[in-house]
Amino acid sequence: MESSTFENTLAFAKQLDEQDPLKHFRDRFYIPLVNGKESIYFTGNSLGLQPKTTQDYVLNELEDWANYGVEGHFHARTPWVSYHEIFPEILSEIVGALPEEIVVMNQLTVNLHLLMISFYRPTKQRYKIICEAKAFPSDQYAFQSQAILHGLNPADVIIEVGPKEGSAYIETADILEAIRIHGNETALVIFGGVNYYSGQVFDMQKICKTAHEVGAICGFDLAHATGNVLLELHDWQVDFACWCSYKYLNSGPGGVAGAFIHQKHISNDTIPRLAGWWGHDKENRFKMDKDFHPIQTAEGWQLSNAPVLSMSAHKASLDIFKEAGIHHLVKKGKSLSAFLLFILNEINNTTTEKIIEIITPEKESERGCQISILMHKDGKKIFDELIKEGVIADWREPNVIRVAPVPLYNRFEDVYLFGEIIKTYCSK
Repeated sequence: MESSTFENTLAFAKQLDEQDPLKHFRDRFYIPLVNGKESIYFTGNSLGLQPKTTQDYVLNELEDWANYGVEGHFHARTPWVSYHEIFPEILSEIVGALPEEIVVMNQLTVNLHLLMISFYRPTKQRYKIICEAKAFPSDQYAFQSQAILHGLNPADVIIEVGPKEGSAYIETADILEAIRIHGNETALVIFGGVNYYSGQVFDMQKICKTAHEVGAICGFDLAHATGNVLLELHDWQVDFACWCSYKYLNSGPGGVAGAFIHQKHISNDTIPRLAGWWGHDKENRFKMDKDFHPIQTAEGWQLSNAPVLSMSAHKASLDIFKEAGIHHLVKKGKSLSAFLLFILNEINNTTTEKIIEIITPEKESERGCQISILMHKDGKKIFDELIKEGVIADWREPNVIRVAPVPLYNRFEDVYLFGEIIKTYCSK
């Protein structure tokens, strides 16, 4: 929907909600209460809300554990021994991949390390890692420690591409230029699909294509992208990627994570990896052979058996995603953030002093649900007032408020009401 058609009125917001084909999904989630009223929950980019079915999904596994004990591995309603195998088909639509390229396992940073063991293979000539400036700290720590594991100095290895002076986000052209400049020395290009701080969606297809042109491997941390923006990992020829499930995928705090390994790599047994029993050939797994023979899918990167209780919460959310459809969700998510941008720009146009600055790109292809607001004055004070007014948002030092209206449970009315609260405190 074009911003020129928006109106900053409650009636207009309610009209958009009434026309929304996804509106009924809000009733499938628990909305936290603040002062006895439903909150305006804008932190789905940090921790998604709980589907009302999650308790039943988890309880089913607890009941099967009580009733079957160890035999639940084979006789539970969803047998535990193969529990992880129910996810790739649903996730393949969400991340744009073939089912055999996906595995659900571990946590995000664990998976990032496992994949870098396989795909960051520095040589004397090629050893550099190109990444975004201000990547999420876990990513930065992973890159640094992987360099150290190879006996290298992180300062010599890691090249960060940052915004131009006066800008809050990174130009695609600058990323591609850095890859070409350092191409002969680059082993790995790895970016967040969406920058956690600014909410910028990177042009993953162009980044990957350029990385491959210079002979480098390309991977992505999709923590803020999966379930938020459209992905085509297989067609973009991405070598590997990983993501968490507790943000837009609503699978609970510390929920089980996911990984993608492109089809061109999954049956290549010469790629080094940290091996574990659950990645071993299923047909011979229980023969307990000492020699490792990896499954010829992304499952071959597994180490341990499935954390079933966590995976049951994951299933509760993914079943909703399957019903709603990722294309419909992305379309509504962009409409919500466009409406939010429209309202914030109106506030800026009506205040004598510019208090808020949007640091998320306004171009539709470069943003998802999240809008990051740099506060020029009284940022923490205004954030604290938002909490009192029932807005659950996210503060990032030194002066940024991140808000993410998400399509499964947020309304256009939430966006309008948030704007009214912000306007009140910015005019004081």
